[in-house]
Formats: sequence, structure tokens, C-alpha cells
Amino acid sequence: MTILQLGGAVALLLFGLGQTRDGMTEAFGIRLRMALGVGTRTGPGAFLSGLVTTLGLQSSTATALLAASFAERGMIRGRMAQIILLGANLGTAMTAWLLSWGGVGALAPVLLLVGYVLGRRRGAVQTGIGRALIGLGLMLVSLELLDAAVAPLRDSAQLAAFLPMLDAAWPVALLMAAGVAFLCSSSLAAVLLVAQLSLPPGLAVVMVLGANLGGAVIPVLLTAGLGAAARRLTIGNLAIRMVGCLLALPLAAMIAALLQILPLPASGLAVKAHLVFNLALAFGIWPFVGLISRLLERWVEDEEQDPQLGPRWLEEDALKTPILALAGASREVLAVGDTIERMLNQTRLAFQQNDPAPLAEVAELENRVDRRQQEIKTYLSRLGSQATEDERRRAITILDYVINLEHVGDIIDKGLAPEVRKKVGLGLRFSTEGYQELDRMFVMTQENLRMAQTVFMTRDRETARRLVELKVEIRNVERQSAQRHLFRLREGLAASRETSSLHLDILRDLKRINAHVASVAHPILDEDGLLVESRLRGS
Repeated sequence: MTILQLGGAVALLLFGLGQTRDGMTEAFGIRLRMALGVGTRTGPGAFLSGLVTTLGLQSSTATALLAASFAERGMIRGRMAQIILLGANLGTAMTAWLLSWGGVGALAPVLLLVGYVLGRRRGAVQTGIGRALIGLGLMLVSLELLDAAVAPLRDSAQLAAFLPMLDAAWPVALLMAAGVAFLCSSSLAAVLLVAQLSLPPGLAVVMVLGANLGGAVIPVLLTAGLGAAARRLTIGNLAIRMVGCLLALPLAAMIAALLQILPLPASGLAVKAHLVFNLALAFGIWPFVGLISRLLERWVEDEEQDPQLGPRWLEEDALKTPILALAGASREVLAVGDTIERMLNQTRLAFQQNDPAPLAEVAELENRVDRRQQEIKTYLSRLGSQATEDERRRAITILDYVINLEHVGDIIDKGLAPEVRKKVGLGLRFSTEGYQELDRMFVMTQENLRMAQTVFMTRDRETARRLVELKVEIRNVERQSAQRHLFRLREGLAASRETSSLHLDILRDLKRINAHVASVAHPILDEDGLLVESRLRGS
């Protein structure tokens, strides 16, 4: 019965964590991704981005996967990505500390009630916040259940006999805690479980070290199929945790004695150990992050680029079966979208680093996009007469999307790239506010392009609706940035005066790109009558 109660409490804790993560993603997903994408210009900014994102998502694993996806696309440099994960690990420790405050469980009914009320309202933000609050409430309830479940174990004769043996075999205890964290897919859940047990001080510290180690294994497995940059990040995070555990393991008893006198309010030994370990690891490793990144680049080498530049899925035999031909054309269009994303990534990299070198690839990629777009158009024009009306409509949708992607390529090659080249060539410097506004637009555009690829592939109506909503949001961001730029001009800022036309041109081009990207959602929403013919108000 005790084991069932313990398992149920842990299951509720994990469910609450999942609800909180999903709710925050629904409400603030794009903003949290932007926080990671924009906040990596400096080391402290990257650290704070990882910390804030993890506090929002309640999961360092989720933050690690976001950072890995950005690193894979070249949006974050390896050194900054590692610093993000140092902040994420500290964010998980701070979450455990906040949840362990005495009396905080009394807030659970309030959180559940408010979350339920918000969840019944319309709007992604309100619904997401409501879901997150319900998740937090369930986490607090689960901690109460966890405390009640382990109460019989504290006085158990079997546990009293087992603990001395475990205390005498710290490596085994570390691996056991790592296994618990791995099975729970959460170092936070493992630490909170350890915190509820009555363990010898040294053993408690060892178990916390193991929970930290097990929590770093999961992102490594989840990114195993991604590119080298993503794998470097998670492998580096695991290596840093392993080094920290190896250094701290022989000193666990001494660390426990010091932690017991540490005046950290509202926390037990396990939570203190979790917090201090990640603080020490963050500031101890920070000076060596650059060296670690360079070592990982040698250890995990980049994959060789596919030399095949022509179409891969436009098979002649498939034209006799329209559904197969459409599937092949769709896959080819997704490859075009990936090429466009590479062009945008290289342009932003040149913008960030004030270096024209990444732009050299843009013109070559644009020629590839033009060739593939023409090949797809020619291929679909040869569909047999046996194609049904639905298949013809799908062919038109594919053509519309690839044409819009080709327009995006033109905007990047003939608009954004020359503008960034001009910035670098003339040595122009944006004001701090202006730079941040433009970089934010770049990140939003990159994220919307990925969302458009998802919409094209899945034809999911809710994602399509969100894409159109983000198009409106980007239009508002562009207008607000232009207005703030004019305010800076009136204030006489020299940097704003020198970059005025460049600032407005980059804003305009990014807005145009988003308009083309969002068009993939129009046919899906139009089928359900969710689009109107004109923006004009009726009389």
C-alpha cells in the first residue's frame, strides 16, 4: 500500500509538471523561445534566459531541447548555449526551493480554482495560464501526498537496516538516484522525493548529485537524432554534471555539514544541496565554457553536407499515382523551406556578428531555391488526368506555398542580405534598443517559418490559426518598432540617425517575409470559413 501511495504521489507530481509546462508553452511559448533567441548576446543574458525559461516551463529538459533546436539552426553559438543550460539547471533548483517552502501547500486550492476559471475562458494566453496554475496546484497537492506516503517509511525497520548499507556505498546510491531521475524524466521530481526521506546527511547529498546526473541523461537521448550542434550541447551538459558529481562525491559529508549551518530559509538539506550544487557548478564552470565548447567541436564533428542539390523526391513513376506524386512534391517543398531557413539563419548570424562571411552562402542557396521551385512547378504540371478534384486542390496549395517560399528567398537575397552587408561595410552601429528590436523580429520570423513548415505538413487548423495571429502580432511589433525608432530620432541619438533607413528597411523586409510565410495557413482556415474577404469594416 505504501509503494502504491508513493507511486501515485510521484505520478501526480509528474502530471502537474507536465500540465504546467504545457500551459506555459501554450500561453507564452513564442515569448519564451524569443527570450532564448534574443537573450544570448551576452553571457549574463544567456544565463538569465535559461533561468527564466526554466522557471516558466518548470523543466530544464524542455529548456535544453529548445536551446538544442536553436543551436542546431545556428541561432545560438555553442558557448552561449552551454551558459543557457547552466541557468536552466539553476532554474530547476530554484523551483524545488520555492516548492519546499513551509505552508505553500495551502495555496493549492486557490491555484486550482483560479486555474479552472481561467481555463474556461477563450484565448490561448488565458487558457494556458489556467492550465499552468492547475499544474502548480496539483504539484503542491502531490507533495502533501508524498509526505504522507513516506511517513511510514521513516519508522520502517527495513529502511533503517538498508540505509547504513547504502550510506556505505555512495557510488551505488548516486547511480540509484540517477536512475530514479531518469525514470521520472525529471531531476526536480527525484530531488523532491529525496527531500521527503529521512536520510543520513552525506547520503542525502549523494542522492541529490545522482538526481542531477540522471536529469542530464534525458536530453542527450532526446537529441541523439539531431545535428552535431544540438548533440554537443546536451553531451556537454551531461559532461559538466558528471565532473561536478565526481568532484563533490568524496566531499559529500563535509558538504552536508556546511549546508546544515547555511542560513537558507524554508528548505531541507536535499533542497539546499540541489540549489548550492547548481550555483557552484554554474559559476565554477562559466570561465571554462569556451574551452568546453571547442573540445566538443573536435569530439562531435559536423556531418558532411549532402552534395546532391537537385530534387530528391520528384520521381517520374509516381506521376502515374497522383497521391504519391503529391507526397513527393510536398517533401521537396519542405526541403525548400529548410533551405530558406538556412538563408535566414545565415543572414541573422551576419547581422549579429557584424561579419559578411555567412552571407556568401545566401546567394548560392537562393539559386538552389529558384531551381527547385521551377522543378516542382514543372513536375506538378505533369500530373495525370486521373487526379481527383481534391488532389488538384492540394497541388495548387503546394504550388502556392513553394511560390511564397521563393518570394521569401528573393527578399532575403535581394533585400536583407544587402542591407546587412551595408551595415557591416559602412561600420554602422544600431542603438542598443534598435538592435534588440531587429533581433527580436529575426527570431520571431525564424520561429514563424518553422511553424509554417509544420502547418504545411500537418494541416492542423489550430496551428494555422496561431500562425495567422502571429502575423498580426508581428505587424504590430514592426509598427511599434518603427514608432520607437522615430522617437529616438527626435531625441537626437546619433546611432539611430545613421541607421535610420537601414532599420526601417530591415523591419519592412522581415514583415514581408512573415506575410508570405503565413499564407500557408490561408487555405486551411478558408476551408472552415474562418477567413474574410477584406479587412474593411462593414458600413
